[in-house]
Amino acid sequence: MRRAILVVIGGLALLAGCKDQGDKAGIPVEPKWKGAPYRLAFDTKEAKPNPAGVTIPGIKFTANPEDLERRAILVVRFDSSGVKNSGAVTDQMTMGPVDVVGTEGALPADYMSEADKGLARILGAYCMKGKVKISVMLARSSISPQAGDAELNEKRLSDWLPAEVVFKNPHGGC
Repeated sequence: MRRAILVVIGGLALLAGCKDQGDKAGIPVEPKWKGAPYRLAFDTKEAKPNPAGVTIPGIKFTANPEDLERRAILVVRFDSSGVKNSGAVTDQMTMGPVDVVGTEGALPADYMSEADKGLARILGAYCMKGKVKISVMLARSSISPQAGDAELNEKRLSDWLPAEVVFKNPHGGC
């Protein structure tokens, strides 16, 4: 009988010790990855000047391995305070989708070249020149081309990454 009581007490002690120790101590378990699913950084090597008149530095990404996407869209916003137009100003450019493969990588050079050309067209249309502050981010590929802040926040894959680029309008005319 004594052995049976010891076995029961030992079994209860074993079961009591199997609880999640993090919950028992009141310590919350930290997630491995904090923030947006992707982290962006500009490439530090000198980019070749683009004949379009502006060069966005190369963009590298690091992804949360548990929240990978196959395709993403680059969104570029620029500071429109230097626009001399008095009408409505679009201060955002949404690129087409691009493949983002793996947990680390960079956006393709030809994709970035198209981003340079698109940004140059917009800046040239507004007769801007000189230093322009921009911010870039990645969004889900299902985002609409004229997405507002609410949709951008909902489909955002990365935080905004600020930079400053120089725009030299190759066409003059302003």
